[in-house]
Amino acid sequence: MLAYIGLGSNLNNPKQQIKDALIALNTTSDVKVVALSSLYQSPPVDDSKQPDYINAVCEVHTHLSALELLYVCQTIETKQHRVREKKWGARTIDLDIITYGVQVIASKQLMVPHAEMMNRAFVLVPLAEIEPDFKVPVLGPIQALIDKLDTSTLIKL
Repeated sequence: MLAYIGLGSNLNNPKQQIKDALIALNTTSDVKVVALSSLYQSPPVDDSKQPDYINAVCEVHTHLSALELLYVCQTIETKQHRVREKKWGARTIDLDIITYGVQVIASKQLMVPHAEMMNRAFVLVPLAEIEPDFKVPVLGPIQALIDKLDTSTLIKL
């Protein structure tokens, strides 16, 4: 199965956190990272005083189910000391399953396509860098989604 995972960090050397998460993903059985976007810098979603984020998107091929892949992502977050104290709070690493094939999943544990992706330039722009003609299940062509957003605060590194 082809899946896209968003990566983000704004604590404890964010670029290294993303690199470490990618290594962890790629060394997981039944997960292979096959493409990676550039890194992007973006302000926090809630405009708080926390540091800017470093974001990227990777493409993975996996034989895991969506929920198994979610578990892998959450395990990596825990190993990298992710603390879940507040929504949109600062974090060492955040791994979000953006899409999982063409599946639409709406469960308590997982929403795919990611519920907020259409509002997040830091997800859509890196994803479009990997796959410019991508059609997001239910939402449509990625470029049409990007065209609706302000991308002026997104900085390609």
